Amino acid sequence: MDMNNRLLNIIILTFAITGNIYAQSPVDSSNVEQNKGLFKKIYEYFEKSNEVDNDKRFDISFIGGPHYSSDTKLGLGLVASGLYRIDRNDLSISPSNISLYGDFTTSGFYMLGISGNTIFPKDNYRLDMDMFFSSMPSKYWGIGYEKARDKDNYSKYTKKEVQIKVDFLKKLAKYTYIGVTGMGQHVRGASFKDTDFLDGESRNNTAVGGGIIISYDSRDFIPNPYKGLYLKLEQNFYPKFLGSSSNFNRTDFIARYYTPVWKGGILAFDLQGVFNNGNVPWSMAALLGSSYQMRGYYKGQYRDKKLLQTQVELRQRVYKRSGAVIWAGAGNIFPDFDEFKWSHTLPTFGIGYRWEFKNRVNIRLDYGIGKGQSAFYFNINEAF
Repeated sequence: MDMNNRLLNIIILTFAITGNIYAQSPVDSSNVEQNKGLFKKIYEYFEKSNEVDNDKRFDISFIGGPHYSSDTKLGLGLVASGLYRIDRNDLSISPSNISLYGDFTTSGFYMLGISGNTIFPKDNYRLDMDMFFSSMPSKYWGIGYEKARDKDNYSKYTKKEVQIKVDFLKKLAKYTYIGVTGMGQHVRGASFKDTDFLDGESRNNTAVGGGIIISYDSRDFIPNPYKGLYLKLEQNFYPKFLGSSSNFNRTDFIARYYTPVWKGGILAFDLQGVFNNGNVPWSMAALLGSSYQMRGYYKGQYRDKKLLQTQVELRQRVYKRSGAVIWAGAGNIFPDFDEFKWSHTLPTFGIGYRWEFKNRVNIRLDYGIGKGQSAFYFNINEAF
């Protein structure tokens, strides 16, 4: 399960919680009326949660409930999503957004985090941020495609992670931005059942570094684009003198395109590359599988220095606030470009349900299918 992405897996929303409260109440007319009033208030809250209110300085909504998965067992997840504008008089640019999330389960998994995009007046500057800490029962197969193929040959461990990433961008021209990025991450591999899988590497690794970003972004709404093009090239360096466990560098490339195809239908395309060089620690290898890309795969089963992955998704509004998606994609991990093998390419496809929690901010439930494995995902905002 992906700590930052597979937030809830399968969810029973607040309606279910309210229903249980009502069902277990004593048979008393006053209690019945109170519970009916509570249910009505919650129903009206969700009924109006996607209405646009530009008069609000900060438009925030909450959602949550119990969930279950084979990885993390029974748990409780909570999400708060907020939209705001620094310049409330300019409605021509996308609003800023922020999400707070938390998850706790009976298996010992927990995660707390916050992420968001702040857009300054006239879109001259942007500030993107994501930070979280988590503890999760995990599995480690080792580095490379061949080790990951043997799905039953792994070591169990507990991944304890703290990470913060901040990007600051300045507009150079229409839709074009340049900026700096900084990232700090510490991973502790606790309770490794078999440290031989680490091939002599330390169970604990730190990566501290930064670099530059160049991007082109014509998306009409960042959390859920209907049209536009997004390109990003990011180069980071992680030197030991800043506190990293080893010297290495990383190049990330993203290309995404969105276009309407018919009434209520959006076609979305995604291509991503991750290219590490140097003495890359096991915790910073390129990971295949998440609730964003290569859905259906256990995140980190397939990992190596480099990764290429792509996907195409059709998003369709079905009825009022409900929608559905289908997607197909492929990904490949490899140690270097001259060792890339087409035969190692892995497929992914799946279906999903969408419910508009706030205006153009969707709650999504996806079922992804990979090669020999599959997974459910629950999260807020689109996969890409």
